[in-house]
Amino acid sequence: MADKRRVVVTGMGAISPLGLTADELWEGFMNGKTGAANITKFDTSKLKTHFACEVKGFDPQDYIDRKAARRMDPFAQYAMASSGQAIKDSNLNPDKMSNEEKDRTGVLFGSGIGGMGTFSDQAVVNATQGPSRISPFFIPMMIPDIAAGQISIQYGFRGPNYCIVSACATANNNMIDAYLLIKQDLVDIIITGGAEASITELGIGGFNASRALSTRNDNPETASRPFDATRDGFVMGEGSGALILEEYKHALKRGVKIYAEVIGVGLSADAHHITAPHPEGKGAILSMKMAMKTAEINTDDVDYINMHGTSTPLGDIGETKAIKSLFGDHAYKMNVSSTKSMTGHLLGAAGAVEAIATILAVKNDVVPPTINFENPDPECDLNYTFNKPEKRTVNIGMSNAFGFGGHNTSVVFKKYDG
Repeated sequence: MADKRRVVVTGMGAISPLGLTADELWEGFMNGKTGAANITKFDTSKLKTHFACEVKGFDPQDYIDRKAARRMDPFAQYAMASSGQAIKDSNLNPDKMSNEEKDRTGVLFGSGIGGMGTFSDQAVVNATQGPSRISPFFIPMMIPDIAAGQISIQYGFRGPNYCIVSACATANNNMIDAYLLIKQDLVDIIITGGAEASITELGIGGFNASRALSTRNDNPETASRPFDATRDGFVMGEGSGALILEEYKHALKRGVKIYAEVIGVGLSADAHHITAPHPEGKGAILSMKMAMKTAEINTDDVDYINMHGTSTPLGDIGETKAIKSLFGDHAYKMNVSSTKSMTGHLLGAAGAVEAIATILAVKNDVVPPTINFENPDPECDLNYTFNKPEKRTVNIGMSNAFGFGGHNTSVVFKKYDG
């Protein structure tokens, strides 16, 4: 029966501000490393925010040839790199897969914004040189779904192939659909995740205009400070996270390692405001409740939540209220944290990078910290695992991702025990 199929994680990859692999990402979390620094990609003198969490030392030619790289926006380059890592980590060899196996392998990979750098560059070309000078690759470089397309073309995967766009919930939404497709016996394997490369003048300027970004230019390393009373907005990040989701018996047959099991998913809408979260976290409550219902667990079964925790004044309080409302007394017995304090906010890639954090917390029984905490906020009173990792049993972890437009998503991971 399709509803008896189990879904497990058999591979991971990451390009992040903390490093260029999933292992380096995790090491950064364990060391409380920050990815924030002054922006190096362009002149920020006209902007209110001069810093971000940039990817450092990335060379796309480590993963794709020079010609192909020139025809991809950085977000797609990041997606190709992280997915290539995950495929290798999962011991998948596309060259040796049968036609039937490739037919039952899909790619669901998203981006909240897509090729913003490409869009900005080509808009300048159009304005200064005219439309005849626009690159013929402009549109396929810009559109958010191109990462999924490029991955499938590279490896010959012919299963379901698309991109869900739901702002900062994008990666989670793609993972959720991947989970559901495997559960319904439509595929056996899906490469899923998200990628973003919006540290551009237009991207920083746009989020400045919406008053969403921190402007702590005097001390950027500590600007991402979720739940701290002096938080003043999020810090832009970039990069990509990729997961291999696979049907359990299929993974056993291949004899590959299993990081964790995906046991529940939840989705909801705030139906409240285009950018502000619901002040009482009503949509977040619905999402987490659905995730626990589909996982067939109770509130006291959850050991850790990787919160959306963006370091915005309203968002951190709303999510905290949602957790307290739903979990009651147990809210104070589990650990929660925001790894955005270290990576910044990777927008459409955030859910994938934070899923990796949650999965490895479950696998390793250690909770990554929320760094940069200095000043208590009386409205944020949970165990946010401040400033250093905490060892504890983590049998079940949840990862939340919310997006502009009121999109809420939650994914539940369980320790793999055979």
